[in-house]
Amino acid sequence: MEAERKRIIAVLPGDGIGPEIMQEALKILEAAGKRHRLRYELKHGHIGGAACDRFGEPLPAETRRICLEGDAVLLGSVGGEKWDGLPQEKRPEIGGLLALRKLLGLYANIRPLTLFKELKDISPLSSSIINQGVDLVVVRELAGGIYFGRPKSLDEDEGSDTMRYSRREVRRIASLAFRMAAGRRKKVTSVDKANVLNSSMLWRRVVDETAQGYPEIELRHMYVDNAAMQLILNPRQFDVILTTNLFGDILSDESAAIGGSLGMLPSVSLGETTHLYEPAGGSAPDIAGKGVANPVAMILCVALMLEYTFGEPAASKEVHDSLRSIISRGYRTPDLASGDKAAKTTQEIGDAVCVYLNGLPPVRTHSSLDPKGA
Repeated sequence: MEAERKRIIAVLPGDGIGPEIMQEALKILEAAGKRHRLRYELKHGHIGGAACDRFGEPLPAETRRICLEGDAVLLGSVGGEKWDGLPQEKRPEIGGLLALRKLLGLYANIRPLTLFKELKDISPLSSSIINQGVDLVVVRELAGGIYFGRPKSLDEDEGSDTMRYSRREVRRIASLAFRMAAGRRKKVTSVDKANVLNSSMLWRRVVDETAQGYPEIELRHMYVDNAAMQLILNPRQFDVILTTNLFGDILSDESAAIGGSLGMLPSVSLGETTHLYEPAGGSAPDIAGKGVANPVAMILCVALMLEYTFGEPAASKEVHDSLRSIISRGYRTPDLASGDKAAKTTQEIGDAVCVYLNGLPPVRTHSSLDPKGA
């Protein structure tokens, strides 16, 4: 059997705390890569405000090239008040992140939330809820909806956006959600606003049609305002949440609060050939360079990449287990620290994860790169 080809990973640290948390994530990737004999090459690029400052645009041609040539894109963060006054096409979030999603044809954003029981003391939810555990995933449509709908307009007196969905877009994301649910607890909650929005009426109709091909999956519909409330009242009722671009953006960030910090929530955006991995939190320019940023979500993005791009679920699980281990031993950045637990720096978190990975027993099973393995 021919050895597996080398994966190309585009590394885009971005703005604010992006470079700091990216540095720790790459250390973990290196440690996991050595253990599982992964072949990959890192290609570094600029995006967002940092790219604007250097090249005059948030997604330069060279960055586009390495992303299109890559098997995966690892993204830190983009944006900050410094660039808020730029024209829309120059703003990091619009001309950078949204343009990158369009360039790569990313159509689904997956944000899993698994509550670390060791962090239940910092969750805003009651212990009676948290002690029972929370395990859900938000599947957000990423290519359509109000962020990309046309026409758009903005002048001194009025701004308008268009929320638009096609049957094809809804069917594609719904099919993905049902397939994911089949490997979980077989429950899908589709979130919309079908009582007032035409786009949501189509959404619900197509989701119902798609569900007929998955009779083993339990489907229910929920209005977005109720879903936002239910996430706080009883998050355990959810397995897979399927929703639109705008509603998914809001609900997935809300779900992060259940775990106590946006710094705990990773995500993967799926494309036909290339996937993009990014933490859910923002660039947090107010703490950039202080060594206090939480790198956990960025490290968990590496875990997702090991599973989705490299096809190495065992390596992904090791990263998860290493984080759980160091958190249980009191390793927490300031956003997670409470009581008598002293805060650790961003680098100390990354170093501790590497120590854990390097201390694991040798991998005894054949890796996917071993000609004797398959």
